[in-house]
Amino acid sequence: MDNLVINRRLTIPASQLSVSFARSSGPGGQNVNKVNSKVTLRWQIRDQPLISNAWRHRFMEAFGTRVNVRGELVVSSEQYRDQPRNLEDCREKMATMLRQVQSPPTIRKKTKPTLGSKRRRLDAKKKQGEKKRLRGRPNMD
Repeated sequence: MDNLVINRRLTIPASQLSVSFARSSGPGGQNVNKVNSKVTLRWQIRDQPLISNAWRHRFMEAFGTRVNVRGELVVSSEQYRDQPRNLEDCREKMATMLRQVQSPPTIRKKTKPTLGSKRRRLDAKKKQGEKKRLRGRPNMD
């Protein structure tokens, strides 16, 4: 198995990844009962020196349910009928999860509505109110 490249700064060595195979419950007909096509990929993330504490914290907040009590990230795939494609699917899932939380989310800057947008909003409200008022019963004065 090759090293897993996440980005320019992070490459997970193949020696840190643990792979296991099991019988899949997915498609495959009689093949399901004979071939171990389900792939489970594990990576120790809790005490990992390759990623920063902030990155790890963001990962645990987003994907903490995927980490077991031993601190291993567990990703599995049984989408395809053969092991190599399921293994590649697991590797891609892991890389995608790590990329999603790589950088902290951008903080929204508060902005004020422009004077024109305020006027347009108030004009629309007045127009809507006038439309509703005209739907009422006519005055008998």
